[in-house]
Amino acid sequence: MSIDWWTLGFQTVNVAVLIWLLGHFFWKPVAAMIEARQAAADKVTGEAEAARAKADAALADVEKTRAGFAKEREAILSDAHQAAEAARTKTLAEAQTAAEATEAAAKAAIAKDDQVLQKAWAARSADLAVDIAGRLSARMDSKAVQANFLDDLLREIRDLPEAARKAVRAEDVTLELRSAVKIDAAARKSCGISIGEAFGGAPKLTFKTDHKLIAGFELHGEHLVVSSSWRADLAAIKADLAT
Repeated sequence: MSIDWWTLGFQTVNVAVLIWLLGHFFWKPVAAMIEARQAAADKVTGEAEAARAKADAALADVEKTRAGFAKEREAILSDAHQAAEAARTKTLAEAQTAAEATEAAAKAAIAKDDQVLQKAWAARSADLAVDIAGRLSARMDSKAVQANFLDDLLREIRDLPEAARKAVRAEDVTLELRSAVKIDAAARKSCGISIGEAFGGAPKLTFKTDHKLIAGFELHGEHLVVSSSWRADLAAIKADLAT
């Protein structure tokens, strides 16, 4: 077999020219186009990555904000619960205090009413006792009763301090003897003598009838009152019953 070197050389030159033509007119534009598209793709990819990163950041902010809202909501609910509990406790305490105050006031009012009722019954009982005693005394022998009261009056006079009895013995002192019933001249003279002996002198006496005494006597001076009467006794009894 023989080789046609001229043909081979010519074909080689043709291949070289073809390669040069392809490289110059095809591969370079295609490569440039590929590079441009690659750059565009890289740019789009970068922008997409940036957008995704921005979206991720925004999502993270949203999640952070949501977490803050949830935390704030829990804090608000906790504060509201605590405030409601404090208000409930305060309301219950105020209600308890008001109830205790009302109960205390009611008890005090009841106690006061009981005291007023007891005093009223005591006063009524005392008035009734005094009325009964006054009616009984009216049925007694007036002379005997007056004699007994006169004896008590003389004993009260003798029990006075010496200074008081000495003051009555002065010449310018006048005493008034009040009696429940009117006494005659003889009885007045007898009373004057007995009273003078009790004072240890002879004081001047005037006489007055006072039916309010019921029975007995009262001796009045400028600075002296000596009583021995049913009115005084009944007043003392009434005071004792009322206490």
